[in-house]
This record gives sequence, C-alpha cells and structure tokens, in this order.
Amino acid sequence: MILDEIAQNTIERYVDRIEKKPLSAVKAQALAMPKGNFAFEKALAADGLSCICEVKKASPSKGIITEDFPYVEIAREYEAAGAACISCLTEPKWFMGSDEYLREIASAVSIPVLRKDFTICDYQIYEAKLLCADAVLLICALLDTETIREYIKICDTLGISALVEAHDEREIESALYAGARVIGVNNRNLKDFSVDTGNSEKYRARIPEDKIFVSESGIKSHDDVKRLIENKTDAVLIGEALMKAKNKRTALEELLYGKN
Repeated sequence: MILDEIAQNTIERYVDRIEKKPLSAVKAQALAMPKGNFAFEKALAADGLSCICEVKKASPSKGIITEDFPYVEIAREYEAAGAACISCLTEPKWFMGSDEYLREIASAVSIPVLRKDFTICDYQIYEAKLLCADAVLLICALLDTETIREYIKICDTLGISALVEAHDEREIESALYAGARVIGVNNRNLKDFSVDTGNSEKYRARIPEDKIFVSESGIKSHDDVKRLIENKTDAVLIGEALMKAKNKRTALEELLYGKN
C-alpha cells in the first residue's frame, strides 16, 4: 500500500534528521518564535467557499505533473486569483517536494501556508513552525486518536492549525474525538488512489457545522464546486487541476465561478 511506503520512508527520513539536529533543539527554536494567530483556520472560516490551492510537482498516482515548476510564482498567482491559503508539498520522494519551497513561498505571499507532508512525529510540527508554516496535515490513517489529540495541543502551543484528514466514518470519529477544528475529507482513497468526489458529500453530515469542513482532491470542474457548496462545504483543496493549467488564475476562476 503506497501510504505505508510513504510513511516508512518518512520515518527513515526523520531518523537521519533527528540525529543531525535533536528534537530538543528544534522544539526550543520553535517555542522561541512568536506564537501564531491560527491564520489558516481563520482564513477558511470566512464567508463563502474558501480555496486552498496546492503547489506540487509530482504525485504517486500521476508521476511528474509539470516539468516547469516556478513554485514561488505559482503561489503568487494563486494569491492574486483569490486563494484563501496555499498548500505546499514538502515530501521529497513521491511528491518531489522540499522544505525550501515552503520557506520561500511563506515569505513571498501574505496568505497562510499549509505544510503538506506525512506527519509521523512531533518533530515535524516544530519543524513546520521553523519553516513559517501556518498549518500542518495530520492524517487519521497514519495516527491514532490520542496521537492526533497530542499533536493538536502542540499546534495550539505554537499558534498554528492542524488540518486533520479523514477518509471514512471511523476516521471522522477519530478526528472529532481528538478535538480537530478543521477536518478534511479526502476524496482520494490513499490505499489505491482511486477518486470519488461523492466522498465529501456522503460524510458531510457526520461533521458538526461548528467545525471547518474541507473537501480534498479530485475537484476538477465548476459542477464539482457547485455540488460541494450546496453541501455546505467550507473549503476545497485543489491541486492537480490547477497545476496542469497554463493560466492558473483563469483555471481557478473557472472552477469557482464557471466559464464566462
């Protein structure tokens, strides 16, 4: 299963990092920074549908999405088009991401930035703060309820947000019990990478309306967006459909508002 492979590779990646720079040092540096103001969840709580636009070069299901990858320019284009937040991949093997992409994007835009990686240890949360991320991704398929609860508390201490990602009813319950305030339902099955945008519609009723509900993956048309708005979706995370577009601003406008 690809998710297990990614998780194992991430564990190996962090064994090396922690040897070079221990958790105590990263934690101390992160806690010494000014506390954030939870800008990510505040941006998604605004009236209307908010859009998290993703910056990524590759994915396990598609391989290289684009050879031309001016990531800072892409992020600025998203911001100019009205994105509420940016999602930046930092996983290096399957998504060809980089911490440096995140650091540069965070300093180049004024909207919140999500560190999109596979969080398997608290080290990554403190590290995300050092990279100036406003949010981290916590995946229920990788973390048990108590671990998610603990990681949300760390995020709260740092003033950053946790986007807690679920794929089914059991994982949604885990996210809720853990105290998640921002819950994403991934329309992509991380076991076989099949996509069903109906997944968000099916599980919306399971998530209380005082939580921020995000629909992730597989959103490719204005009709998809309309259905999600009708389903009281607070935000959408869109990656591949925008990354493939030559004019990302036009592509985002067409997704959100339809063709003129």
